[in-house]
Amino acid sequence: MQVVTSIDFAGQAIVFETLKKRKTGIYRAVPVPDTLLDALNMTHGILDARRGKKKIPRLPIWAWCRKTAWVKVTAIMKAAGIQDGPHRSPKGLRHGYGVTAISKGVPINMLSKWMGHASLEVTAIYANALGEEQRSIAARMWE
Repeated sequence: MQVVTSIDFAGQAIVFETLKKRKTGIYRAVPVPDTLLDALNMTHGILDARRGKKKIPRLPIWAWCRKTAWVKVTAIMKAAGIQDGPHRSPKGLRHGYGVTAISKGVPINMLSKWMGHASLEVTAIYANALGEEQRSIAARMWE
C-alpha cells in the first residue's frame, strides 16, 4: 500500500513496497520529477504535516484496489489516444517506462533497482527491445 508518508522529498523519490518479490517488507525508491512531488504535496499537504502544522493519517495515496487502478490507468491511456493492444495497460506502461529509461541512457543497474527486478538479466529485456538505440551506442563506441 502506497501511503503519503512514502514520499521522500529530500531524495526526490517515492518509496514503493516491491510486490513482485512475493514477500512483504522489501522496498525500493524510484526517483520522480519535482513537478510530481509538488502535486502530491499540494494534494495531501505532506510537508505541512511533517512540520506539525497539519495531521495526516497513514492513509493510502489512492484508496483503490488493484482492479480499480487497472481500470483507471487503461481509461487514461485510452483518453490519451494510445492505440488498443497489450501496450495500453499498466503492464504496457511499465514496459514503456523500462524501454524509455534505457533509450534515455539510464544505466541498466539503476533501472533494475527502480523496477524491483531480482537480476540484471530481467532488466536486459528492455535493452534488447531497441534496435535504433543499439546502433547509436555502437556508433558512440567507434567515435
